[in-house]
Amino acid sequence: MRKTIGYFDGTDSTLLTSLVCAGYDTLPVSNGFDNYGRNIRLINDQDRYDLLITYLHKIFAPETRQPNQVSYQDVFHICRTYQIPLLLEVCTDLQSKACEMLENPPDIVRFVDPADTLRVALEILGDD
Repeated sequence: MRKTIGYFDGTDSTLLTSLVCAGYDTLPVSNGFDNYGRNIRLINDQDRYDLLITYLHKIFAPETRQPNQVSYQDVFHICRTYQIPLLLEVCTDLQSKACEMLENPPDIVRFVDPADTLRVALEILGDD
């Protein structure tokens, strides 16, 4: 069975094409605000992903967020509950600041420089 990668709006198309060519399925995921794909809150045990990829700004909701928009805490909860690794694409120079903003994210979250995302994703998705 092919593994599925969920990605948020704005994820690099070359990255996604590379993942598909490597034998993985890719499906869009929505943060509840941009309505780009399946709302992340609908992920469950039967309908889940093997990896999520996004940029920090897609999960860092404004203080005055909309009712359907998810926060990073919501995303972290889903990832922990269903054991889904989350790759947060953040330039290396900004990763410590991003970690601070996210109040020390759980181990299931991994910061990755966008230039290294494909390599890290393939490491995570590697055959068991």
